[in-house]
Amino acid sequence: MHQFISVFDMLKIGVGPSSSHTLGPWRAAQNWIQKLKNENLFVEVNSIKVDLYGSLSLTGKGHATDLAVALGLSGTDPEFIPIDDIEGIIELIKKNNKLQFDATQSLDFSMSSIVFNREFLPFHANGLTFRGFDKNNKEISTETYYSIGGGFVIQEGNQNKNSKETQKTFPYPINKAVDLDRYCKEKQKSISEIVFENETVLNSPDEIYDKLDNIWNTMLECMYIGCHTEGILPGGLNVKRRAFSTHEKLIKDTTYSGIEEWISGIRGTEVKFREILKWVSCLALAVNEVNASLGRVVTAPTNGSAGVIPAVLMYYMVIENHNATIEHVRKFLLTAGEIGSLFKKNATISAAMGGCQAEIGVSSAMAAAALTELLGGTPSQCLEASEIAMEHHLGLTCDPIGGLVQIPCIERNAMGAIKAINAAELALERNPEDAVVPLDKVIETMWETAKDMNRNYKETSEGGLAITVGLADC
Repeated sequence: MHQFISVFDMLKIGVGPSSSHTLGPWRAAQNWIQKLKNENLFVEVNSIKVDLYGSLSLTGKGHATDLAVALGLSGTDPEFIPIDDIEGIIELIKKNNKLQFDATQSLDFSMSSIVFNREFLPFHANGLTFRGFDKNNKEISTETYYSIGGGFVIQEGNQNKNSKETQKTFPYPINKAVDLDRYCKEKQKSISEIVFENETVLNSPDEIYDKLDNIWNTMLECMYIGCHTEGILPGGLNVKRRAFSTHEKLIKDTTYSGIEEWISGIRGTEVKFREILKWVSCLALAVNEVNASLGRVVTAPTNGSAGVIPAVLMYYMVIENHNATIEHVRKFLLTAGEIGSLFKKNATISAAMGGCQAEIGVSSAMAAAALTELLGGTPSQCLEASEIAMEHHLGLTCDPIGGLVQIPCIERNAMGAIKAINAAELALERNPEDAVVPLDKVIETMWETAKDMNRNYKETSEGGLAITVGLADC
């Protein structure tokens, strides 16, 4: 059966630091509220308890999972909430032990009502259960949700249900990379053109353009903010922001006002090999420093890997093609989103299930394919670039120190971006018919690697750098 995953499912706008540990739980809280309303139970709720399980518990503090749950229960939306409002909402809850449930009714609630349980639920490593009680302390609602990566959330009992999107008829049903390649060859179309036609089943062309442009504008703003903000990242590791000082050295005495003039300014800077490496790394670092500070980013495909795609796309815009337009951006995002969906359908984009190969590896594969298309590559070369990028991320573990998306996560975005560019260049220099490993096989291999990987290396902070480098070392 064909499973359709939209580009806009893969590229979501939300708040950091984690799509699975922050955005997902936030959305789960919103979903629970809607279910309560549908069942006419919302007004009966007098108190709430939330249980976090598995990876959500083990690294939840570092990923602000408890804050995300509280914000979701407060009726805010991660795509639209003013970032400056977040701290105030949480402080009021802590100060008054009150929650404005869906911004409509005041409940007794403390942050200790969100309980961290180390045990894992059977279906997925990221589980959470909401319990609602009436004024007699009778439990009137119990619902369990799973945050399965990239901000995707499913309710227990609905794991195998088909979405409305799956029931629609798409011109090009795609489950595997080989399907995508076949359609491109049969129709003599690029990957982005095939993807665009599928997306028109759900949205008008103008709506698709508006959504893609909004995604890019969010990425641009994120890079700009990150490059112009200095200081120490929150969380206790005392990690100093690096994008600011790197940006200062690269931009030199260029003057600009606003993002558009900034882009023009970057285009006028020195572009030797070392400077290119520094620019790409700087932009990736900038995004993930914003992400680590509970800033607004685009999951690509996750928050922890949010810096790779914007950095590679910006590389094309300011280094490779000074005449690049919004049309190039749209093609890049459409292609990248489709590649990400192949990993989502056939493996995972959750570090709690697959380690960092499922985040940085997938983002690098997405960016490599998209860049290859803009550089004039064939669809087969795009898929080859994606395979190369993932092949050299296989087995990458997720071992955040202190459960924070900072070390080694931020630097890994810079490395993933550089690998994506290299993968694109390697693919462009080879006839894809000479490739030994097709993309579908590397996706299958990634999933088998994920299943074999020790649980300690899958976003638990119980292995790798999270253990060898303790908080006392930071």
